[in-house]
Formats: sequence, C-alpha cells, structure tokens
Amino acid sequence: MASTETRPESRPATKPDLAGLEAGLDALETPTTAKTPVGQLLRDKALPPVAAIALVLALWQLAYHFQLKPHYQLPSPGDVFGSLHTMWLQGTLLGYVWTSVSRGALGFLTSVVIGTPLGLLVARVAPVRAAIGPILSGLQSMPSVAWVPAAIIWFGLNDSTIYAVVLLGAVPSIANGLVSGIDQVPPLFLRAGRTIGATGPRGVRHVLLPAALPGYLAGLKQGWAFSWRSLMAAEIIATSPDLGAGLGQLLENARTNADMPGVLAAILLILIVGIGIELLLFRPVERRVLRGRGLLAGTR
Repeated sequence: MASTETRPESRPATKPDLAGLEAGLDALETPTTAKTPVGQLLRDKALPPVAAIALVLALWQLAYHFQLKPHYQLPSPGDVFGSLHTMWLQGTLLGYVWTSVSRGALGFLTSVVIGTPLGLLVARVAPVRAAIGPILSGLQSMPSVAWVPAAIIWFGLNDSTIYAVVLLGAVPSIANGLVSGIDQVPPLFLRAGRTIGATGPRGVRHVLLPAALPGYLAGLKQGWAFSWRSLMAAEIIATSPDLGAGLGQLLENARTNADMPGVLAAILLILIVGIGIELLLFRPVERRVLRGRGLLAGTR
C-alpha cells in the first residue's frame, strides 16, 4: 500500500503576503493628509515670485540710474508708483480698473454662452465641423485689433463696439477648446453612457462635458486671455467721452499726453489684473479638476 505523504499547503502561507500587498496598494491610493508647514509653503510658493519681482525692479532702477534711455522715456519705479498713488488719491484708480474688469467679465460670460453650444455643434456634427471648423481656427489666430475699425463702422463709438471685438476674440477660442476636449474623450465613455441611457442632452451633461472638462477648461482660460487682450485693443482705439474710461483709455490718454509714468502705470495695472484673474479664478478651478482626475499630487 502506497504511503501517503503529508505536504504543507502553500495557500495559507501566501495570505500574509497578499495582505501586505493589499495594504501597500491601499496606501498608494490613500491621499496624503500631512499639512505643509507654513514656512515651507512661503518658501516654495511666495518666495520665487517675490524674488523675481525684486530682480525686475532692481534691473529697472539700474537702467534708470545709468540712463539707458532718457528719463522722460524710461521713468524710475518710484515715478510709476507715484503716478499710481496720485490716481488713488484722486479716486480714479479703482474706477479705471472696475470699468475694464466689468466689461471683460460680461464679454467673457457672453462668449461662454455662445462658444459652448457652438463647440458642441462643431464637435458632434461632422458637416458643421467641415463647414465652419476651419473658419473658427482662422478667427482664433486673427489679431483682435483687426476687428476694431470694422466694429466702429458697424456700431459706432459705444459699448457695442467693444463687446463685439471681445466676442470675436473669445468665442473661437472657447469653441475650439471644447472641440479639442471632446475629441480626446475615449469612445468607451460614450458607449457606457448610452448603455445606461445617457443619450442626447443627458449624455452631453453627464458624460460628454465632464469627460471633456480639462480641454474645455483650457479653452476657457485661453478665451479669457483673448477677451482681455481684445478689450484692451478696443479701449485703446475706440475712444469717446460717451465710453467709460477703462485701462485701455487710461493708457491711450497717457500716451497722448506724453506721460510715460502714466503709460507704464497703465501697463502695470493691465498686467496685474490679468495675473490676478488667472491666480484667483482659473488656477484653483484647474487644480481641483486635475486633482479630481488623479493628475495632480495632493500636496502640490
């Protein structure tokens, strides 16, 4: 009779290894909750831009000191900040900023309302894409300032001219951004949506737009940039007492009066508003979207 040999079973011996592997995978998927120290946060986030600004101001002051350009052409940083201080004391500084920001915001929101359905139509309807897709790309690459003379002839010197230029600059960028985002949506997502009954408007709302959100957000950022640039071009060229004085009008008035500190002060304000909108509005939204898709580290 053959003797039976008792062999140790291997399955129970692997349970600790499997448990360790599962724990390791869970640890990888668990977001880190450790808070970054305030000192490190200031050093990593605040110090680089502050150092860059300080370097620019130092080089600017040196250029003024050694008169690389005559002082009436290149004023010192103190002269420019003195011009800003004068406008603040006169109570006009915030008025210039608010006029331009309110125009830019209204023009941008209107561009979103127009550009979003237009982008959906171009992305989902092949004949429409073939017909107007190249036109949108051409409009996006066209300088917005080229529309200002035509808009003045069409609408006259009023707000309609300014908003027309803003729309012509921003709508193509928003539409093309959405088209690019939709083109990158995996077909599997759409098939899964149809399987659960998400078709038509429901499919667009619950499947297509969320999946295309990163590309759409990039189009929105570019659309705002085009809105702001178009607005400045329109305000500089379309000047009239009937139009409120925005930053573009401030820049043109300073140029007309050969007020170089005023010119640089207006340029500085335009730059600050553009950077502020990017940091306060688009950057947090973009980080939230990317982090939700696992494309951005939690501590970044």
